[in-house]
Amino acid sequence: MTQFVKGRGAKSGLPPGTLVHIGETIDRPVTIHVMDYDEAGCRETQLQSVSQCIPYRDTRTVTWINVDSVQQADIVQQLGECFGLHPLVMEDILNTTQRPKIEVYGDYLFVVMKMLHNNGHPEVRAEQVSFILGPTHMLSFQEGMAGDAFDPVRIRLRGGKGRIRAAGADYLLYALIDAIVDNYFVVLEHLGEEIEALEDEVVSRPTPHTVRRIHGMKRRMIFLRRAVWPLREVLAALQRGESELVQDATLIYLRDVYDHTIQVMDSIDTFRDMLSGILDVYLSSLSNRMNEIMKFLTIIGTIFIPLTFIVGVYGMNFQNIPELKWQWGYYAVLALMTAIAGGMLVYFKRKRWL
Repeated sequence: MTQFVKGRGAKSGLPPGTLVHIGETIDRPVTIHVMDYDEAGCRETQLQSVSQCIPYRDTRTVTWINVDSVQQADIVQQLGECFGLHPLVMEDILNTTQRPKIEVYGDYLFVVMKMLHNNGHPEVRAEQVSFILGPTHMLSFQEGMAGDAFDPVRIRLRGGKGRIRAAGADYLLYALIDAIVDNYFVVLEHLGEEIEALEDEVVSRPTPHTVRRIHGMKRRMIFLRRAVWPLREVLAALQRGESELVQDATLIYLRDVYDHTIQVMDSIDTFRDMLSGILDVYLSSLSNRMNEIMKFLTIIGTIFIPLTFIVGVYGMNFQNIPELKWQWGYYAVLALMTAIAGGMLVYFKRKRWL
């Protein structure tokens, strides 16, 4: 459960590289999961301390160390010292309000992404995932939200499916990024279904609650766009092959992920346009209903204008009104008023105003 969000004010006045956790605080213990693999097999371990990571620094096999929850700055610091990370990199890992980015540090790459969580909830949540790509190792740091998008990658590593166990750590980075991007499509499918239902509701039975849902969906689209849009720059930098850590054979797969990212951004922009259109339809429907009500009231008022005139004439207190002495005068006036009202109704009906 979320307890509170620590903002950037917590670092006010502190020197660069000071390790302070910034962002959403999640009440979950820190876990360190290791998958060490080669073509022969895959070995999984749950580490109890950071010191157990030392044997994996210079192995010939590929090692994926996943740290779930970055609440404890000392653990990130120990891992950073173990793998020679720059203090600014460790600072960015602990700051979970980063935008997606990539930085090259010579013997390793630092990549920040946003992983989306839906989990059946109306609100979409974004979890920051930080990757450190080394020659034979991959470090990943998650905020600690329940579940992630990496289970398909773990299954492929355990079963030896595809070329993942025969490739290097750069291919593992591609596989993890691809899993995050593929999860974007899953989230967008749920949002697309909700938008279709919202569109049907606007056309058939719009209510004041409908416009609140529309504005809520528009805020979600802005949130998604902010989380996904910078990813294009990250993948463009990766596929340019500026680092020797990314092999040429992996670049073609990164181009494929780049194309998927463009599709995600196009879908988000399409949904934003659809929501703007739905809001216009809602406002137009509301205006049409108001016009119908005003037309009905105007017709009623128009019908009663001559009737009010007749009643007003015979309501004057003059003694010399000839019709006052007629035996059937009252019934004649009622008949006249009924005829006028009926005639006007027939006229309005023929004009299709009713």
